[in-house]
Amino acid sequence: MVDDPQPHRQPRPHPEPHPEPHPESHAREPRGPADVDAVTHAVLTASRLLVKVSARSLATVAEAVTLPQFRLLAVLAAHGDAKLVDIAERLGVNPSTAMRMLDRLIVAGLATRQSNPCNRRETMLRLTPEGRTLVDRVTAVRHREISAIVERLTPEQRTALVGALTAFTEAGGVPAVPGEDMETYPLGWSDTTVRHSGG
Repeated sequence: MVDDPQPHRQPRPHPEPHPEPHPESHAREPRGPADVDAVTHAVLTASRLLVKVSARSLATVAEAVTLPQFRLLAVLAAHGDAKLVDIAERLGVNPSTAMRMLDRLIVAGLATRQSNPCNRRETMLRLTPEGRTLVDRVTAVRHREISAIVERLTPEQRTALVGALTAFTEAGGVPAVPGEDMETYPLGWSDTTVRHSGG
């Protein structure tokens, strides 16, 4: 018997075929600009709802204060006694505009102006009990309306919404700060609104 000069070779296994991508996998990939447009549209739609809620809450005291005047009261409520220059800076207006708003609020009995006990040359602004009651009233109405909307969401949707809104505000350069929320910066009320209103 003649030996086979060629050694016996094992057949090579066929390569495993690559699995075909699942049809839904493409839907999970970011869509780039189209995705940004979709999110932007959703945020704008939600903002219109929140502005309506804020407008309805302010309507409960519309006979007492204007929108920018309430914003001044809300800032005082959030930060306590403050100097006029500090309030003007927080509102994004010049001190003379803040003074005009404050004068009207003092006449209405919602705010008061007092000397700083540590520096008699400084004037401190403060809410009166009536001013605090007004801010609390508007805040309570807004809180009830938003809570009613949130209650219609499932627990999973609520959790997702908290994460999404937190990421959104942080991306906009406004990280959440304990004690500073939408009561300090009422929804839909920009510095431009205050400047153009003139108090």
